[in-house]
Amino acid sequence: MDLYSIMPVTDLTWALPWYEVFFGRPADEIIGEEHLWQVGENAWVVLDDREVRATRVGGTMITLGVTNLDEILTRLATHGTTHEPVETYGNGVRHVEILDPDGNSLSLAQAPTP
Repeated sequence: MDLYSIMPVTDLTWALPWYEVFFGRPADEIIGEEHLWQVGENAWVVLDDREVRATRVGGTMITLGVTNLDEILTRLATHGTTHEPVETYGNGVRHVEILDPDGNSLSLAQAPTP
């Protein structure tokens, strides 16, 4: 099974640079007007600013499991991207929510080191 998580945005002009900073690289693929970042073996985050997605802008919420949370947050801070406070859950998972300029939520979660 493959997963394509669509991130509706108002304008690719600002969205592409923001997401390139977030993921630390340009899109892995461009298919038509959609820009795709591969985030797992069969999982993709897809940017789409087409009118057909306009009513969903700002309503997307995804959580990505990461192993290098502090490195990512440092990279984002270097580029002026802010985030909510990092939370640590009772099971040791560290979690943070980051909003893109349209209000879409991209959360990062890091499991504790065994």
